[in-house]
Amino acid sequence: MTLPVSRVGLIGHPIGHSRSPAMQQAAFDALGISARYELWDTPADQLAQRVASLRAPDILGANVTIPYKTAILPLLDDLAPDAAHRTGAVNTIVCEQLPTGIRLIGYNTDTVGLRIALHACGAALRGRRMLILGAGGAARAALAVARLEEAEIYVAARRITAAQALLAVSNADPSRLDTVTSHALALDDTPQLASALAYTAVLINATPIGTGDPNALPLPASLLAHLPPDAIVFDMVYNPPETALVCAARARGLRAAGGHSMLLYQGAAAFTLWTGQSAPLATMRAALGLTF
Repeated sequence: MTLPVSRVGLIGHPIGHSRSPAMQQAAFDALGISARYELWDTPADQLAQRVASLRAPDILGANVTIPYKTAILPLLDDLAPDAAHRTGAVNTIVCEQLPTGIRLIGYNTDTVGLRIALHACGAALRGRRMLILGAGGAARAALAVARLEEAEIYVAARRITAAQALLAVSNADPSRLDTVTSHALALDDTPQLASALAYTAVLINATPIGTGDPNALPLPASLLAHLPPDAIVFDMVYNPPETALVCAARARGLRAAGGHSMLLYQGAAAFTLWTGQSAPLATMRAALGLTF
């Protein structure tokens, strides 16, 4: 007898570069779960319709990527009480089947994925500085990690008002227990950025700059000279595997990593949320072509 096939998909636009289908499909197949992972490229005017389609009985859930990690919030029924509330952004949706219907619950597994990836790089952040480039949905996960690690926070964005707004929302979170300080910068304010980098332990690119472009940098490579020699540069972008930022950092003798490890760990957390089973990390790692 043929088992019914459940579906999971990635919601975003554009998403043709995504490695999630290979990773998640390998995990489903390894555990004998009858499910298919699909790409659901969704223009902005179709987002509400796409989310409504998740209430079909064969849908386990979805991943959410650029540019919808915050825009999707009002279309969901609830947010998980941990990371999704902490970040104000969602990258994973779980379809909870109840007698009264299907509820869509938003989670943020980017936070746990980034935190594990940074620890694997040897990052020690307590009392030290994290400088985040960008103020979108990915930056919200980085900001949540900085708070969990009790790091001093700098956010640099193309528009300083966007960085200030992101920090204002985070600072107003009533669940916050930390007392870390935070600062906003403009990405084009080179003197201020250089000064901030001089005391930065972890620099994170949370912008999409570099995606599909091996030459694009989120900040001038010359600014990396201001980082301390023990600083870590982490690029959330994973395509190409070694972005221009990662290459420039390594050329200066700095520890640097691209976003594949974060993709792996956030994907594993999402898999467990959808299936209730431990993710087959080795299988998912192999599907991504990773050797660590």
